[in-house]
Amino acid sequence: MNSTPVRAPEAKAEILTIPNLLSFARLLGVPLFLWLLLGPHADGWALAVLMISGFTDWADGVLARKLNQMSKLGALLDPLADRLYILAALFGLVIRDVIPWWLAAILIGRDLVLLSTVPALRRRGMLAPPVHYLGKAATFNLLYAFPALLLGSHSGTLSEIVKPIAWAFTIWGTALYLWAGGLYLLQIRRIIRRRPVAAAA
Repeated sequence: MNSTPVRAPEAKAEILTIPNLLSFARLLGVPLFLWLLLGPHADGWALAVLMISGFTDWADGVLARKLNQMSKLGALLDPLADRLYILAALFGLVIRDVIPWWLAAILIGRDLVLLSTVPALRRRGMLAPPVHYLGKAATFNLLYAFPALLLGSHSGTLSEIVKPIAWAFTIWGTALYLWAGGLYLLQIRRIIRRRPVAAAA
């Protein structure tokens, strides 16, 4: 039996890869989603944009591994696109009176706290801590909760069925989002303690 440890593929500095192009396409979909939500109130098309975004989020990760095209840029673009879709959805749903403002404030406040740690990480040669599976699970829950909340805001039998499911995803996703934020802060604390600024230089 071969006892040699298998090393994970290293992230490369490539830019024009298929996964990165999918991530760029996801970023372009953020203003389109927000315009559909707040402009013509084309909720069906807005939901379609979110669904396509969710599919490309899954696809770029799969392709990056299968094609060995994992890159440093992709590691930044993927969570950035997730954060922007969450912020856009929160903003749009508050304006449409689908969710209360304080719920949006809690979720945005969590991201602002983590954003405040970026200067300390950059001084140690990092932009962000490694993505935690709990953070991905929280994002998954919220990105499913928001379109369901939008669907539940309409009238009809389907909306009445979807609404409690949507709020269950919202509550669970918010709890996981805050929990993941706490774990990220612990992770960042360990990085700051173990990797002083002088070492990064």
